[in-house]
Amino acid sequence: MSPKFTRVALVGKYQDPVTGPIADSARELMAGIGAFLQQYGCSVTLERRTAELTELSQFEVADIDGIGARCELCVVVGGDGTMLGVGRQLARHGTPLIGINQGRLGFITDIALDDYPSVLPAMLAGAFEEDLRALLLGRVCRDGACVYEAVAMNDVVVNRGAASGMVELRVEVDGHFVANYRADGIIVATPTGSTAYSLSAGGPLLHPQLPGWALVPISPHTLSNRPIVLADPGEIAIEIVAGRDANASFDMQSLASLRHGDRIVVRRSEHQVRFLHPRGWSYFDTLREKLHWTRGGG
Repeated sequence: MSPKFTRVALVGKYQDPVTGPIADSARELMAGIGAFLQQYGCSVTLERRTAELTELSQFEVADIDGIGARCELCVVVGGDGTMLGVGRQLARHGTPLIGINQGRLGFITDIALDDYPSVLPAMLAGAFEEDLRALLLGRVCRDGACVYEAVAMNDVVVNRGAASGMVELRVEVDGHFVANYRADGIIVATPTGSTAYSLSAGGPLLHPQLPGWALVPISPHTLSNRPIVLADPGEIAIEIVAGRDANASFDMQSLASLRHGDRIVVRRSEHQVRFLHPRGWSYFDTLREKLHWTRGGG
């Protein structure tokens, strides 16, 4: 089969250099996947940080913006965290991503490591399911000015400091007052992020095609403060009313030491992340496998 994608980027799971050099097995894995792609007629570009850590020199090297400009596809080897980081950065380029799971859960990196030789050829030839995922654009506004901005694929979280008590948060949607929440914090989750922190805080599962967000309080003081599913064209504003050492995180990209009166404004990003899955992929199959739901009899 001739490939639909001829210029393919390869990104590996980062490892902190402080913990020591990358394992030989990881280096061999990335070299093997790169050679496999070349066998199918693809030119391979290794992401710059991946190249530095693996010390592989047989492939072209580019940073993320270079990959977005020149590559038709990005293959990510790692866990969901790696996929989140790459997906956020490549969304503005429209580059599709395929995930090979080297992590534990693998909600969005759905090709098992042992299966890539049998699964990738058909996908490279154009047999795949495309899955578009919404992104959040979050801003921290202080005294009328934006002091921080980031995109998030999973969630924007506003919460209390590690050593402080509850925070009080005023929530507005499209300029309409919703409630003041006294809680450990609040989560604004995308459908992708509904299986992450939001789920552990009691939030609902949202199908990825659903145009909505989950607004989920974390350990609220008032038990009637329940999670709400909101339409995603809206704008959510969260204001710090009371509490010490509150912070905001955007897929774990953090801004600490928020002040009283700071507003965290969240809306839909103009960009989407493009995931490619093997033909026949089903979101419900993923949920059933990862959450250990029963198949039933018959």
